[in-house]
Amino acid sequence: MNQNITVQKVNNQEDLDKVHEVRRVVFVVEQNCPPELEWEYEDESTHFLAIVDGQPAGASRWRKTDKGYKLERFAVLQEYRGLGVGQELVKAVIADLPADANYVYLHAQIQAAGLYEKFGFEKTGPEFEEAGIRHYKMVLKK
Repeated sequence: MNQNITVQKVNNQEDLDKVHEVRRVVFVVEQNCPPELEWEYEDESTHFLAIVDGQPAGASRWRKTDKGYKLERFAVLQEYRGLGVGQELVKAVIADLPADANYVYLHAQIQAAGLYEKFGFEKTGPEFEEAGIRHYKMVLKK
């Protein structure tokens, strides 16, 4: 099913605009996240755009923090869910991390934790709320 899914690292404004539109639809419109929380750390992040049959379908990013490397903003438009877009995004982001990325973590919405577990992430600590949504902190075990 993954044959029509491609994930590319964003390196121009046109693709970054597509990433922002995917995130706006998923997080701000669908999940009712505050817009001001959605648009932080943009310049210091490495962004990715998932394309299905030539159309923007998903987005994600990673950034270096004081703790390590944080994977963030995994979003798949509703009409592309269930096709493997999220898995392709996770693969692409992990593959792009620098060789010195010894501590890799993310804050997973609880319904997405199973996806990240497939790639070796483990829950650490209790459930918590971020932007009004329940999450788990998850760390990549190598």
